[in-house]
Formats: sequence, structure tokens, C-alpha cells
Amino acid sequence: MSSNDQLFDVVIVGAGPAGMAAALTLGRAHRTTLLLDSGEGRNAPAAAVHNFLTRDGTPPARLRELGRAELSAYPSVRLRHDTVTAVTVLDGFHLELAGGGSAGARRLLLATGLADDLPGPRGVEPLWGRSAFHCPYCHGYECTGEPVAVIGAEPARVRLALQLSRFASDVALCTGGQPLDPALRATLESHGVTVRCEAISRLEGTGDRLEQIVFETGPPLARAAVFVVNVPRQRSDLAVRLGCQTFADGCVEVNEFGQTSVPGVYAAGDMARRATVPMPMAAVIAAAAGGTVAAAVIDQDLLSADFDLPNPFAQARS
Repeated sequence: MSSNDQLFDVVIVGAGPAGMAAALTLGRAHRTTLLLDSGEGRNAPAAAVHNFLTRDGTPPARLRELGRAELSAYPSVRLRHDTVTAVTVLDGFHLELAGGGSAGARRLLLATGLADDLPGPRGVEPLWGRSAFHCPYCHGYECTGEPVAVIGAEPARVRLALQLSRFASDVALCTGGQPLDPALRATLESHGVTVRCEAISRLEGTGDRLEQIVFETGPPLARAAVFVVNVPRQRSDLAVRLGCQTFADGCVEVNEFGQTSVPGVYAAGDMARRATVPMPMAAVIAAAAGGTVAAAVIDQDLLSADFDLPNPFAQARS
């Protein structure tokens, strides 16, 4: 790293739930920490955060405000609204920042998160996070007693439709013109789930509230909410530039301690997962927990270096 860099014990790239939780843990351990916030939260379109004990129903922006307020109590933590443009690995990490200047880090924690691409149908974008969803655990409860639809014909979409049928007033599976396995159709219909196989023209609503699904042929379907397929992607290419091992879906591979394949680089939140987990975990509380664990392991890593002690996590890296 450059001799002009301000050296931090840890630089955290990303100030969502994982990044803020990690900064809190490191601040309480008196580790000098720079938390870089791009201001781009994945759950920003959503009305509320759910499944976060003591914060269920909190708007995402409010959760970020609360997190920043708590971090301000720890003098070793510095929050900066900035992004990384380049990183060099040389006796630590040298980071060039978009807002000007640079920083040095002994350890690096990536918490840059995912972004959602929405392949369709037409009209889904203004509804996203308000009446068009992808996760039943984040937004399913709010559909209690409401007519909802699930788009897709794959077995996982059938499973979701059946899950929602437990508490929604009326569930329809809309295959979007795709064929549906007859056995799956029989299962759906035997549990009261309507099946519509016509190609979908568009979603219609007022503002961010869905009103109906319009098909290429046949009558429209009145619905209050729809569960669509999203395609998550890495919001930042920083992990790839660092050479971190990734999965086919783009997620960064970590072990149970948040360690990546690159020494000194950790990752937490929905951008990273273990090999035993088949998909990114979108839950805010899971991201925060991952940040806490990674931060504690980083502190122990630094403690081993500071006092020339054996590192209990040295062999844990994938």
C-alpha cells in the first residue's frame, strides 16, 4: 500500500445490514474501521424490513439511519459515502476511492450486496418491492387474505404457489405461456390453486399497487400482489478483480467464517454464500449475522498478527 494511505485495521466496502453489523462489532473491539457506503441498498424499494427481531416492519431507510446512529458512538469507526474504483494487494490492501484519495487496510471485508434484474413481465418495475415480490418470507405475510399470483412453471414456482395458498385468499399460478407438468397441475388444482397458462402481456396497476395481470388472450386476472422471478447479480465486481472464488450464479464463495479464497479478504451478506447453501440468502437479519461473524473472525485474525499468536481460523479458509 502507499505510504500516503491512511491505514485502517479493516475497510468494509458496503454499508448495508452486513457491513453495518460488522462495523459495530469491530468498533466495539476498538479496531480502526472505514465503512464505505455507496448509498445503494438492495431493499430500498421495499416498504419495510421483515423477520428482523425488534425491527419487524421498519422501513429500510430508517433501519440504515438507526444503524449509522449506533455506529457514531464508536470513535474508531469512520463512515464515508464513497465507492472503490481500484484495489491493489501489496502488504495489505490499497484502495482508490471515487470521491478522491485512497485508504489502506490490513484486512478487507466485502459487503457490497446484490442487485435485482427483473426479466419481466412488462410493468413489473414500478411495482417491485411494493406489490411485486420474490421472497415469501420477506413479504408473504402481508398477502394474508389477499388474491395473489405466482409467475412461472418450474417446480419451485409450484411449491411457492402452494406455500402461499396456506394464507392468501386466492392463489393463481401463471405460467406465462410455458407448459406445466400435468401432475403438478393436478396437485395445484386439488389444493384450490388456479392455473393460467396464457402468455402474459403486462402487469397493470396504479402507482406501486398491482391491480391486474393482462394476458395475450383470455380475461385479465385481478390480483393484489404477484411473486415474480428475479435475477440477482453482484452489485460490484470488486470480488472478481481481487480473484475471489465464485459460484456459477456469481455469488462469492465463503466458508462459515466469511473467509474467501483470497487471504485477508472476507465477504458477508447476500453477495456471498457457503457451498452448502444452494442460493443467496436474502434475509436482512441473516446478512447482519454474517457481518457479525466475519468481523469477529477478522478481529481474531488481527489479534494473532499483533501478538504473534496462532490463528485459530488460519486453516479454515476454503
